[in-house]
Amino acid sequence: MESGGKGWRYCWLFYTVCALFAAEVTGQIRYSIPEEMSVGSIVGNIASDLGLETKRLISGKARVFSAESSEYIGLDNENGHLVIKNKIDREELCGEISACSVSFNVILDNPMELYRVTVDIQDINDNSPAFPKSKIEKNISELAVPGARFPLESAIDPDVGVNTLQKYTLHPTDHFKLNVQSGASGNKHVEMILHSPLDREKEKHHHLILTAFDGGKPQRSATVQINIVVIDGNDNAPVFSQSSYIASVVENAAKGSVVTTVSATDADESSHTIQYYFEHATSTVKSFFSIDVDTGEVKVIGDIDYEKHKQFTFKIKAKDHGDLTDSSEIIIDVLDVNDNKPKITLMSVSTAISEDAAPGTVIAMLNVQDLDSGDNSKISCSIDLNSPFKIVSSLTNHYNLVTDSELDREHIAEYNITITVVDGGNPPLSSKEILKLKMSDVNDHAPQFQQESYNAFTSENNPLSTTILSVKAEDMDWGKNAKISYFLIDGDLNGSPLTSYISINSETGVIYAEKSFDYEQMKSFKIKVKAQDGGSPPLSNNVTLNIFIQDQNDNAPQVLYPVQTGGSVVAEIVPRSADVGYLVTKVVAVDVDSGQNAWLSYKLQKATDRALFEVGLQNGEIRTVRQVTDKDAVKQKLTVVVEDNGQPSRSAVVTINVAVADNFPEVLSEFTDSTHDKEYNNDLTFYLILALAVVSLLFIVSIIAIISVKIYRWRQNKLFYKSGANLPVIPYYPPVYADGTLQQVYNYEMCGTTDSRMSDVKFVRPYSQNTLVSQSRLGTVQREKKEHDSHDLHSEQKPPNPDWRFPPNQRPGPSGQHRFHTLQQRWTPYEKSRAGVRPDEAGAGPGVIAGTGPWPNPPTEAEQLQALMAAANASEATATLGPRYNLQYGQDYRQNVYIPGSTATLTPNPQQQVPQQALPPPQALPPAEAPKAAQTPASKKKPTKKDKK
Repeated sequence: MESGGKGWRYCWLFYTVCALFAAEVTGQIRYSIPEEMSVGSIVGNIASDLGLETKRLISGKARVFSAESSEYIGLDNENGHLVIKNKIDREELCGEISACSVSFNVILDNPMELYRVTVDIQDINDNSPAFPKSKIEKNISELAVPGARFPLESAIDPDVGVNTLQKYTLHPTDHFKLNVQSGASGNKHVEMILHSPLDREKEKHHHLILTAFDGGKPQRSATVQINIVVIDGNDNAPVFSQSSYIASVVENAAKGSVVTTVSATDADESSHTIQYYFEHATSTVKSFFSIDVDTGEVKVIGDIDYEKHKQFTFKIKAKDHGDLTDSSEIIIDVLDVNDNKPKITLMSVSTAISEDAAPGTVIAMLNVQDLDSGDNSKISCSIDLNSPFKIVSSLTNHYNLVTDSELDREHIAEYNITITVVDGGNPPLSSKEILKLKMSDVNDHAPQFQQESYNAFTSENNPLSTTILSVKAEDMDWGKNAKISYFLIDGDLNGSPLTSYISINSETGVIYAEKSFDYEQMKSFKIKVKAQDGGSPPLSNNVTLNIFIQDQNDNAPQVLYPVQTGGSVVAEIVPRSADVGYLVTKVVAVDVDSGQNAWLSYKLQKATDRALFEVGLQNGEIRTVRQVTDKDAVKQKLTVVVEDNGQPSRSAVVTINVAVADNFPEVLSEFTDSTHDKEYNNDLTFYLILALAVVSLLFIVSIIAIISVKIYRWRQNKLFYKSGANLPVIPYYPPVYADGTLQQVYNYEMCGTTDSRMSDVKFVRPYSQNTLVSQSRLGTVQREKKEHDSHDLHSEQKPPNPDWRFPPNQRPGPSGQHRFHTLQQRWTPYEKSRAGVRPDEAGAGPGVIAGTGPWPNPPTEAEQLQALMAAANASEATATLGPRYNLQYGQDYRQNVYIPGSTATLTPNPQQQVPQQALPPPQALPPAEAPKAAQTPASKKKPTKKDKK
């Protein structure tokens, strides 16, 4: 293979030049390549050579079609390259035929196109000559004369042309020389010619070397050794009667059939027997033919097929007993027999075609092959009659199935096309191929409604989404072209978009009401519905829908006369002298409904005197039915019911005041005192409920606010008392009576804290003044002794101002007319100095301040604040005593009041009578000494159990 590399390059250059001159006009292109190219090697670019774009190859699904079973060339659609698919061996593909080529078709779809491509396979010197045998044995008589010929088996070289066998050489050449001859088929035959006599006594054996050379570059060769044995006698060699024999045999000939007979003669008398053998025959020849050794008959021993072997050429030899031989050539032609049916191959076929395909559209491409020859290979192709298709021949043995007329899928949706191929043999052979072709739908039919127009009826006051009507359209097309969608054509209805009134289901065609209709406003209307298919472009059709609204009895009659007013009373006057049938008035009413829903009837519902008036059933006239009598009331009230004829019926009520009188003043006096019925607004109840809810809410908010304020004050007082626990308490001095004395002393033990709610009062018993003073003095001495150790304050202050006393109307207490009579208190030196009392003045009486002498200094703001705080504590403590001890009205709470933070006790003046309201305990005074209580309204009240307690 390496020796043929350089030749391969030359062949490649040659094939490239051939590709540049390939014909494009005829639809054929030819390339030339060397054999044995590797798989994937590029043969040529068919896209550029044919002037096609690569995208056309992709869209057309370009592909290679070959009638042979093996594909050697493939197509790369992406770039348009023809590439080697399988390695090509020229000797295997074409044998001894020098002109070798591979033909195939390139097919494109959409639209269908066919291009014929032929690739010539150029031979390369890839095979060396080879001899059938490695050694050649020859027996030659010593009597052989110079010039005698001795045939040799030729070397075989599968290559062709210059690469095949070209020459022979023989070495040594002492006795023999070579003679090379070319046969009728072009094969070279070699033979040895004796040019010097042989002498067996000198040399019995001769060894020669025969070399065969081809003409390739580099040159290849083969050698064989010839061994010659020199024998005695037999001077003449056999001679064939013909230098070559030409015969013929039909294919499929029976085995044992004689093809031809060869014969040879020998001049020697001793040579009576000549034998015949194959000399230069391949294994293929030997598999089909045999030669009889004695008779020379060539017979058939195999199945001969014209389509595989059209001719056989081989050599035979005749040999006598002295091993002298002669050779001849036999050429056998194979005669064709019509034994092969035409073969139909679908190169490209469409299983579906559009119904709007133009005449001449290619549906399928066919390749028809008949392996026979001559008339046996002549082919005629046809299809069924009465078909919109026809067969057109494009290239040799190539046919196209095309449309011949217009197609209609709605008429015929599918075709079964039978293609028949018949050859020209006798008898003829035929083949059939059935194609199943479907029609692809084209949107060539618009939807058609079942009716030209539709009438629909719907009642007024209909619910939303009520189904009004269902429209239906049909489309003869198929698939998406037959899928129909329904639409409303845009429009206005009473100034509003049509879609605000109705809607349509785009798939089913059901029409719905989008709002409630009112017959009185709109009695009918028209709309247009469009049915559109899903084709491209879509086709549509319109239909008109007449929608009629049916009336319902949804309106009550309306009274036009008499007019009903709420502010004044209108009365019809009937004179007492009215005759029977007197027309009092006429009730006029209308109903906006239609038909029987607007038929009105009148009747009296309520009248003061039924026998006096009647109303016309149809016309609403109110007339008298009898004469007016004196018993008839002046004021008559008639209630007329106006009722329509609907189902259910609706009605209206009108009230008519009729006055039976002869003059207007009489009527006026009768209707002056009449009270009008009050019409209450229906919203009044709502406003009352709303007002009640608001008042209740305000009440609840007020209660919550009051409770919150109380809790806040209680917490503030509690914090205030805790913070003021260390402040000195200024005694509270209750007011005295007019004479400044209290009649009797009562002693109450009261334990007071800064928090008045924790205070307590204990009633002991009444004391006399002496007892109280002695007790106070004893307690004062003990207290003074204890405080003497802890307080050392000896500073004296300025004597008090004698004008410190307040006038009677400015004294503290509830009343400005009362004054203090006696204040029993024991002061410490510190307290005396704070009060501005001299020590000697304090001893004027046992714990008694005379009440004379000036106030030392005006009170400061801090002292005034302390006094106010003390007064508040005292009043709160006193307020607590009432509920806890049931102090009745009239009791003097100033008796024996213990002031928190001091030892002072208020005592009454013995000369002053204590009022009965003080209610001293019964055991405090003897019954004889108890003063009579003044009779007051409070004292007359019967004491309760709580009072007694």
